[in-house]
Amino acid sequence: MAISGTKDTTCFVCGPDNPLGLRVPFVPDGDAGSTAVYVARKEHGGWNGILHGGVTFSLMDEAFGWCLYFQDIPSVTARIETRFHRPIPIGTRLHVRAWVVGQRKRLFDAKAEVRVGDADGMLLAESEAVLCRVMPAPVSELELAGAGR
Repeated sequence: MAISGTKDTTCFVCGPDNPLGLRVPFVPDGDAGSTAVYVARKEHGGWNGILHGGVTFSLMDEAFGWCLYFQDIPSVTARIETRFHRPIPIGTRLHVRAWVVGQRKRLFDAKAEVRVGDADGMLLAESEAVLCRVMPAPVSELELAGAGR
């Protein structure tokens, strides 16, 4: 996901131009949600044929961001609490979904879940998050920040 007005396509989770990333395309889900499908790959495994928990977490974090991005609201994650219910074997088709449940000024409350197969599949992991609306810097300032490295 890119901040509105930028052309960054190398995000670890959704970037189509990141050869090491997950390359997961998200689509809108209702008025305030996002959804995606991802098949757990061995390159993203933890141990013993199980998807790394950090990848599961990242899928939900990305889904949160897309909820607001689809509404043209640039945001960052302020807090996430995640519960892992079951290990996810490599090769499992996952349905990732997130949705906004409330708003308090610049803060948005959201929930996410990862299920086997589709929206009605077994619940594998879930998260609750608070996202904060941000005002992105002009593109030229973003580009300059990276040039100083």
